[in-house]
Amino acid sequence: MAFRFKDLEVWKLSKDFARDIYSVTSTFPEEERYALVSQLRRAAVSVMSNIAEGAGRQYRKEFVHFLYMARGSLNETVSQLELSFEFGYINKETLGTIEESAERINRMLWKLSKSLAHSTSENGQR
Repeated sequence: MAFRFKDLEVWKLSKDFARDIYSVTSTFPEEERYALVSQLRRAAVSVMSNIAEGAGRQYRKEFVHFLYMARGSLNETVSQLELSFEFGYINKETLGTIEESAERINRMLWKLSKSLAHSTSENGQR
């Protein structure tokens, strides 16, 4: 069985993003292990997971919904990274690099969702 979501560039970038978050959070203090580290990792993994789940749905409209959820998880991750920076767990350069990746993913998710929504309404598909 072929999983087409693996061919999506946005999914590949989201997977790299999640891996980067795991790497960055491995240096956080031990007391954050079950708090901020756990939350950041789950939110980052949720981005790629929502893309995959949406791609496996029957209707394009459902896929669009999951792309919006992926964007929400991406925003959650960036928000938590900002707090991580304020706590001194990451430096400004790391924050900037990760935010650049997040912005690229965000743009791709937005474009894909708009493209799917447009083709759904144009073709009368659900």
